[in-house]
Amino acid sequence: MKRSFTRFVCIIACLLFQQLTMAQGNSSTVEGNVLDAQKMPLVGVTVSIKGRSSGTQTDAKGHYRLQVKDPANATLVFTFIGFTSVEEPVKGRTAIPVILQEDRKKLEEIVVVGYGQQKKKDVTGAISSVGTKAIQDVPVTNPQQALQGRAPGVEVINNSAKPGDEPQVRIRGTRSLSAGNDPLYVVDGIPYAGNLSDIGTGVIQSMDILKDASATAIYGSRGANGVVLITTQRGKLGKPVVSYSGSYGYVQQLGETDMMDANRFIEMRREANRTIGKYNDNNRDSSDAVIFNATELANIKKGTNVDWQKLMISPGYQTNHAISVAGGTERTKYTVGLGYFKDQGVLKLQSYERYNINLGIDQMIGNRVRVGASLLGAYSLRNGETYNGIDNALKMLPIASPYDDKGNLIILPTGDSQQPNPLLDYVPGNRVELMKRFRLFTSLYGEVEIVNGLKYRLNVGPDLQYYNYGLFQGKNNTNLLIGGGDAQASKGNASTLAYTIENVLTYNKSIKKHNLAATGLYSVQRQTADIMTTNVRGIPVETQQYFNLGQALSVTGVTSSLSTWTILSYMGRINYGYDDRYLLTLTLRADGSSRFAPGKKWGYFPSVAVAWNIINEAPFKNQHTLDNLKLRASYGRIGNTGINPYATQGLLTRIPYSYGGKGSLGFVPGDLRNPNLTWETTTSTDIGLDFGFFNGRITGVVEWYNQKTTDLLMPHLLPFSNGFNQVLENLGTSRNRGWEVGLSAIIIDNPKGFSWKMDANVFRNRSKILSIGGGRSADVGNGWFVGQPTYVYYDFKKTGIWQAEDAKLAAKYGVKPGEIRLEDVNKDSTIDAKDRQILGSPEPKWSAGTTQRFSYKGFELSIVAFARIGSMIRSDFYSNYNTLFGRYNNLNIDYNTPSNPTNDFPRPNANQERPSNYQSLSYFDGSYFKIRNITLAYNLPDALVKRMQMQELRFSVGVKQPLIIAPYRQQWKGIDPEDVNVIGIDAPATWMLQFGLNARF
Repeated sequence: MKRSFTRFVCIIACLLFQQLTMAQGNSSTVEGNVLDAQKMPLVGVTVSIKGRSSGTQTDAKGHYRLQVKDPANATLVFTFIGFTSVEEPVKGRTAIPVILQEDRKKLEEIVVVGYGQQKKKDVTGAISSVGTKAIQDVPVTNPQQALQGRAPGVEVINNSAKPGDEPQVRIRGTRSLSAGNDPLYVVDGIPYAGNLSDIGTGVIQSMDILKDASATAIYGSRGANGVVLITTQRGKLGKPVVSYSGSYGYVQQLGETDMMDANRFIEMRREANRTIGKYNDNNRDSSDAVIFNATELANIKKGTNVDWQKLMISPGYQTNHAISVAGGTERTKYTVGLGYFKDQGVLKLQSYERYNINLGIDQMIGNRVRVGASLLGAYSLRNGETYNGIDNALKMLPIASPYDDKGNLIILPTGDSQQPNPLLDYVPGNRVELMKRFRLFTSLYGEVEIVNGLKYRLNVGPDLQYYNYGLFQGKNNTNLLIGGGDAQASKGNASTLAYTIENVLTYNKSIKKHNLAATGLYSVQRQTADIMTTNVRGIPVETQQYFNLGQALSVTGVTSSLSTWTILSYMGRINYGYDDRYLLTLTLRADGSSRFAPGKKWGYFPSVAVAWNIINEAPFKNQHTLDNLKLRASYGRIGNTGINPYATQGLLTRIPYSYGGKGSLGFVPGDLRNPNLTWETTTSTDIGLDFGFFNGRITGVVEWYNQKTTDLLMPHLLPFSNGFNQVLENLGTSRNRGWEVGLSAIIIDNPKGFSWKMDANVFRNRSKILSIGGGRSADVGNGWFVGQPTYVYYDFKKTGIWQAEDAKLAAKYGVKPGEIRLEDVNKDSTIDAKDRQILGSPEPKWSAGTTQRFSYKGFELSIVAFARIGSMIRSDFYSNYNTLFGRYNNLNIDYNTPSNPTNDFPRPNANQERPSNYQSLSYFDGSYFKIRNITLAYNLPDALVKRMQMQELRFSVGVKQPLIIAPYRQQWKGIDPEDVNVIGIDAPATWMLQFGLNARF
């Protein structure tokens, strides 16, 4: 009996082992392609096993690969935003291709609207979105640059090519004259202040731009100039996916500033002296000996001809690397990433280096509680933030030699104390400037579903910023050689601690055809900044640089400040929809700002928006041409704090004076106190039409808006006899009005061959000052004129150069032939202040941008371009480097002489440090068209990628800024007309050849 039982147990064990072996072996790999109705691959489709936590996503070619246990009974679930979910029983199959159909009820995508998300079809405000693909199309240093030319109504202008500089961003123009015009940036739901360069673009999933009052009123005063909502990458359902992206770019100067060579400069100096009768062409040798010093004459005999730009500028580079791991289950999703970026400028002393870390986690606790966190950390090093070595290089004479016979740098190559050798700055230790920044930005949340449809969410966003700045200039630094003095140094540091706490209550309910969503908010935001700077002169040992300021001979300045501000806010929003046809959004926000005086702290900002989904009306239900047709309108008010903390309290200024024969220090009011300051308020009206045709082949939007800003915060000029020259008041009124058109199209759609997709936008914004208070029509000192744009160029207008035949008429104006001829506006034969006029504005007549994407099998070509047409620019090159008196090198211009009676530029004159009214030479047509980037990429075939045990492998080569078409560049020999109001002398514009690699495992 015992033997039979033993045999029975053995048989049962064998059967169990066999079943276990079969169960383990009963696992197979299922793969396939997921396409849309046009047979185009869908990227990022979630493929999961029904009832289990395992899953994956489709790659760049719409392909997925998934290990499935029990393939006989398993079911795959395919989900993608904007498409109907599909369930496919495996039934032992190893290849399951799927075609997803567009769900018109979901309409494409989810849009971030602030304190939540909405389906695109339910949006009532003016919102533009830029996705991951568009952000990755161009190599950028910071997120703002990715918006350039991508969204209608959003204007991004680069200040310079200096590594680490941030561009200027304007959403629907400039509203305020003195207060801020920058938009609010919100990262993962938390307002983000300061330098956006701290965020690596590789971690950004999408950027949504809120433009009208209905969209921005939920952020109250902080959203007065528009809002940019930045959503970072989050973990997704599926096994861990390792992603890497890397690039290296070769950076070159876009083009040299056209300065005179040796022969041109020599002749220009001679002409400058001919003008004053100091040069005799009949005796050139003796005349040259008078106007050139011995060093210059010796170099002329040697044939010296130095291009100082080539000596100062060398190729730079830009490298960017990011690696991340992301994945998750149905209850836990995570992402971890590291990034490194460096931009070495074409000027050796300028560079920007950044290290990034990003962490994100979302965790379900039970079925009703969700918590999560995201962390963005950055540490950056910026060299040469204020360095401008190209300035001295452009002025240096081409007949000056940089080195002596032994190869040593000559301190004063021409003997002129105002022209030190610009290469001295490159001597190690002569000039050291370093900014170190550390930032830790965190977004924490906890969300609980109290009952079905009712949720409470707590957002907490601590933000820590710290910087340490040092500048050392040795006695042989060019700045000190010009100004004189001992070595000097500056040391500064600042810490900023900010936090945001938000309590958000949301309720969503659907009853038959009625949809109701309500949002309530109570929040507080506070920021404290502690800043200190010390300046010294007379560093005894220059190797100490700025690290031992106590050893300096004298302290030239010590400053410190503490600044704190707080905003307390309440907000309520109601969204109502009926039958997916009629939509209504009501918003009211109240902000209390510590910046204003008691009784003026609170501002109230209401808005209303309506929308009509015409496409869901009965006449459109059975047609197949239109996919989307929605009419929107909104009206509301938003405010702007626009002043520094403590501005309403008045400031004291220290002043030295003599008391009892001894020096004493006292204090006097520095700014006149005005406790009546209140909010700038912008009232906005917006009308928009969203449309779509041919099953998504063509989609677009048309917008018209009108914004009126009242109670402008601006200085009111006072008579000096009062002891103050101005006081800050709420005085003026301005208006912004414009239209926008955005269009996306799939022009050619051939999944097996050639495809062509296009995004394009065009927009126009016109600002106008309606009043500036006190019944005045103009504030000439600030350049404000009623009826004109918020920024204009007000100056004399050059009409040509006085010619010899007009000598008698020129004499009436006190000038001679060869000098600049100005327009006599009032015809009184005198050029004075009354003849100044409005010449133009940097505000363009219209702007546009486009992205073209072409694909053929594994190849992809993208072209990004944008244009600004009808603006005016002012170029400092034509005032600082067009002196025409022979001391410094000059722009290689066509100047006037008796034998060359041109009307372009005046005759050189050795008695004038600059031509009279030289500033009138600085204004040019600022229109331009730029190809921002061209990228050619190749995706390796799926079979090869799988053989390498990878999900994706992509190689790319791109050219950044390969083409600029502009009158300033082609006609007037400028380099780049893109700048904010004034083309300054700074790091030269560049282009870049970049190679990239993207891989997923």
